[in-house]
Amino acid sequence: MAIDLYWASGSAYSWRVMLALEHKRLPYVSHELQFSRQEQKSPQMMAMNPRGRVPVLKDGDYVVFESVAVLHYLDRKYPAPPIFGRSPEEAAVIVRVIEEFQAYTEEHLMGIVRTLWGGEPKLGREALTDAMLVVAREARTIEMRLAKGDWIVGDHYSAIDMVIFPAIQLLRRALGRPEAADLARRFLPLEVNYPALGRWLARIEALPGYDRTFPPHWRGT
Repeated sequence: MAIDLYWASGSAYSWRVMLALEHKRLPYVSHELQFSRQEQKSPQMMAMNPRGRVPVLKDGDYVVFESVAVLHYLDRKYPAPPIFGRSPEEAAVIVRVIEEFQAYTEEHLMGIVRTLWGGEPKLGREALTDAMLVVAREARTIEMRLAKGDWIVGDHYSAIDMVIFPAIQLLRRALGRPEAADLARRFLPLEVNYPALGRWLARIEALPGYDRTFPPHWRGT
């Protein structure tokens, strides 16, 4: 049976799953939902995910949501090529770094993005500056990892790259807004401030199938 993916353009969490599907070369039926129409909260979607969020992946009769859970399912169900490491030790490091990102950085980063794009809840000026300091500190940690190799953990593209890449891309896009110029100086130009991170972004953008994951509404903007 075909894999069905329900996703939304510009959702970092959806983008993670699309990167994994393309990397594993798994055929899937794409169902793009529109946040502006609240399509993620339609009766059909709420029946699959009562939280009304994306991504949702349906593989035959099995439904899974929450992006990291989807990545883990795909790796167990379709193990080649692996995205959670080639040994128990490497898998543990990948999961640990994902959890560190989620626990210490992700909410700060997404808070910046939401605020700059007019979403809710908004961060005040001081909180926005503090969040940028947290993100810049994490970017330096990732930069140090990437200075030693092509990928964040180990010698291969993995789930941790798929988790962090979309978040960085959303942040770059948000910081490119004119009103974000002062805040952006802590981060941009990324290729100058974090050259290894810049090379890593380009490396992922050059992967087969990447273009199919790129947010449609970003094209031409």
